[in-house]
Amino acid sequence: MNPDTIPMTEPTYLTNQFLIAMPTLADPNFFQTVTYISEHNAQGALGLVINRPLKLNLGQLFEHLEISTDRTDLAALPVYHGGPVQPEQGFVLHSPVGHWSATLRITDRLGITTSRDILQAAARGEGPEHLLVMLGYAGWGPGQLEQELAENAWLSGPADPAILFHTPTEQRWQAAAALLGIDLNLLTSHAGHA
Repeated sequence: MNPDTIPMTEPTYLTNQFLIAMPTLADPNFFQTVTYISEHNAQGALGLVINRPLKLNLGQLFEHLEISTDRTDLAALPVYHGGPVQPEQGFVLHSPVGHWSATLRITDRLGITTSRDILQAAARGEGPEHLLVMLGYAGWGPGQLEQELAENAWLSGPADPAILFHTPTEQRWQAAAALLGIDLNLLTSHAGHA
């Protein structure tokens, strides 16, 4: 075989995947969480926890940012704790991608925006059809996430917009695992006990 035709094995990266905490993952930042991985490469990974609502709704955040809205449906949406890194930084996970000042395009349909213009547009009823707002993010250094996966701290699987935008918050952890055919209730930290 010609050495030039031997395929190089590329690392498996988890961009646009769900990272589902195993029931045994005791870290309080990630216990029973689903994290949407927005970027994963040789330099590390960035993700947003999608099932940890803060005691803060979008209306309260708008008030703090001095953005006015008459959209009570939008104002009632929860703001999520996206992760332990930079908890003062806001992130909007949204679909469609649209055109905003500071957006990371993840797929043709999903983006993460950190600029205020997306919130102002949403308040006027001109924002993206679907959005989740988070404060903070989860980050992993080079090889750290791969190590945690090898230690069975996480399950990973394809992200599903229905879970991101339509599944009730308290059902997202179980629903994300169910996409993989896994019932997290059957996985316990007490293996071997009848």
